[in-house]
Amino acid sequence: MISHNKTKINVTICLIYYYPYVIISVNQIYSGGQFMACFLVPAAEAAVVTVVTKIAEARGVPADGFIKKTKWLTNTLWGGSALLAFEHAWHGEIIPVFPFLTNAVNAADRAEMFHEMATVGVTMALLITAVWGIGVAVTHSMAKKSRKSAEVSGR
Repeated sequence: MISHNKTKINVTICLIYYYPYVIISVNQIYSGGQFMACFLVPAAEAAVVTVVTKIAEARGVPADGFIKKTKWLTNTLWGGSALLAFEHAWHGEIIPVFPFLTNAVNAADRAEMFHEMATVGVTMALLITAVWGIGVAVTHSMAKKSRKSAEVSGR
């Protein structure tokens, strides 16, 4: 029974985590714009969080607390970034030769690309991190409540 509830919660949290990626992708398709660099911001955040997690692991931080929860965030950020990179490559917005992004070829398009990264990319990264924080708070609250009920029933 307990594992079933945890699975249901994990699936719900997973869907909530990827929701911003889906919304941004759908908005780009309907707006007709050639957005293609927004995935770089969550990927950069994922790289930073991965490095912080590795440093914490090396310093001996217990894996059941902070490390486990930051891995939820890194998995979400890397997975969403990879999904968006694939989607952008599929639509021809990422090319296999330098500079790899079609809008990075000339200065005017680069300005548009950086604006898109600063608006859409940062918004996605912040929203995903906020949802992760809410998920961590909810799971912490549920674990605390579970420990409390176990103490009461154990007495």
